[in-house]
Amino acid sequence: MLGCWRAVSAISARSGRCAGSLRGRRLSMAKSKFEYVRDFEADDTCLPNCWIVVRLDGRNFHRFSEQHEFKKPNDDRALQLMTKCAQTVMQELEDIAIAYGQSDEYSFVFKKKSRWFKRRASKFMTHVVSQFASSYVFYWKDYFKDQKLLYPPGFDGRIVLYPSNQNIKDYLSWRQADCHINNLYNTVFWMLVQRSGLTPVQAQDRLQGTLAGDKNEILFSEFNINYNNEPLMYRKGTVLIWQKINEVMTKKTKLPEEAEEKEVEVTRTRTKVVPLHCDIIGDQFWEDYPEILAEDS
Repeated sequence: MLGCWRAVSAISARSGRCAGSLRGRRLSMAKSKFEYVRDFEADDTCLPNCWIVVRLDGRNFHRFSEQHEFKKPNDDRALQLMTKCAQTVMQELEDIAIAYGQSDEYSFVFKKKSRWFKRRASKFMTHVVSQFASSYVFYWKDYFKDQKLLYPPGFDGRIVLYPSNQNIKDYLSWRQADCHINNLYNTVFWMLVQRSGLTPVQAQDRLQGTLAGDKNEILFSEFNINYNNEPLMYRKGTVLIWQKINEVMTKKTKLPEEAEEKEVEVTRTRTKVVPLHCDIIGDQFWEDYPEILAEDS
């Protein structure tokens, strides 16, 4: 019996050495001579403790909007589709604290302490842009029911880091101010074209050098339009934040005293991405939603 045990032990030892040798050969084979090309990859890790902003813009959307017959100066279908795509991005990448959109652009603000993709800038940008673009094509038919998508839209992206809370607030304020400036101009421009019969060049010449007060005066005196009464979505853009929402659902359940199942209403709290059309330049928004900038959010 002792001899048999020694024989088995010897066989096991040889098997172990063979297995170890095989694993070693496999590891050495995995590291091919071509792996040096990885050294050419640039380190694009974002600085720690900074807000990461991914802003995407539609590529050549002036042509895209014309060929797909967008309404001027604003097309609700196009704006709502952009927001739907942005909501999809936020639901896929939950480290986004807030997003802001206007026209054909959206900005996504990742938390300062986010560790998504090891904070690699290329990963942040490609994930956001690809998710947004694919969503745009996927949900197109839900918003443009009678308009066929003639060709795939394109979006480009960029990444900017902002170290302080005030920096990120100022960034979002800048984008909302840009929304107001562009929308006021476009509203007057298209009124001059559509209702006064001016050519685009004539309308552009008419507005050259005008200030905001001049444009408001043209709208009111010539078209009886009070710009302040225009929809907030046009004037303020769209803010996307996370909010807890109570949802009432119908559920089948069997009560102890009952023989058959009955439908009962159940209230559940869910965190959802909610669109807002409000001012974010002043302090009120940030006082109402302090959790957005909270360090532990």
